[in-house]
Amino acid sequence: MLLRDKVCVITGAASARGIGKATARRFAAHGACIVILDLNAGQAEAAAREIGPGHLGLACDVTDRAACQIAAGEIVAQVGRIDVLVNNAGITQPLKLMEIEAANYDAVTDVNLRGTLYMSQAVVPAMRTQRAGSIICMSSVSAQRGGGIFGGPHYSAAKAGVLGLAKAMARELGADGIRVNSVTPGLIQTDITGGKLTDDLRAEIIKGIPLGRLGVADDVADACLFLASDLSSYITGAVIDVNGGMLIH
Repeated sequence: MLLRDKVCVITGAASARGIGKATARRFAAHGACIVILDLNAGQAEAAAREIGPGHLGLACDVTDRAACQIAAGEIVAQVGRIDVLVNNAGITQPLKLMEIEAANYDAVTDVNLRGTLYMSQAVVPAMRTQRAGSIICMSSVSAQRGGGIFGGPHYSAAKAGVLGLAKAMARELGADGIRVNSVTPGLIQTDITGGKLTDDLRAEIIKGIPLGRLGVADDVADACLFLASDLSSYITGAVIDVNGGMLIH
């Protein structure tokens, strides 16, 4: 039980085959109290019930700073503390450079980058009071290799921004006992990628993966479990690649 009695908040975790839901299940199996945040209150609550009794589901738009602060306050009021935050909420758009318009840029950077900032800001006061906490930021191999799969250049930019933000937060919050790390998944089979991956494209991508398979959501959830637990108590500002060797530095 690596997370016994820990309160773990996961944003964007209502999707049935998503990384957030897989992470919530994995954390719960290790004794955590899960709080799922998602845009739709009903879906968040249903996802929490699906995980099991004693877990919470709350509505929260991570692009709205006030909404993030309200959600964090509600969590502390109901369960008393916040030990772990997984900044999982994100969106992507398969656009080419010259197709990106202002609305596209705003939508993708707002959820992926601004949402990571706002939700982190919202939980820091509780973690500072406890003198402990772990914040996990979801980036992407797209940030490291410059896209090239599904997300457009604005997605790569937003996810690269997440890496820089996480490292800066790690440097600033270390004195408070708060660790901040990032995960960079490769091509993970989720609801987002499910309808876009033809057999030919799948075979071509696998040729470039040394471990010879695409990733699944549980692969990412396991990396998050490590970063959330005391197994990584001396790790902050780090980036963990979960891509089967697709990108070996």
